[in-house]
Amino acid sequence: MFLLRCLINVHSWLARLRSDRGQATAEYALILLGAAAIAMLLVTWVTRTNRISNLLDAVFRHITGLVG
Repeated sequence: MFLLRCLINVHSWLARLRSDRGQATAEYALILLGAAAIAMLLVTWVTRTNRISNLLDAVFRHITGLVG
């Protein structure tokens, strides 16, 4: 009986070491870091080119052309 209790204690101790507790939080953190890196790359690209401002100017000209 003593040996069985010891084995159960060792098994429960090992199970706690292999726990996946917090795994989802770590995965969300990695996804957020990836999204932030992509956002930083996009902002860097937008600030170095005039494509977004040209696009907004074209949309504004098109809308004012429809109104006027």
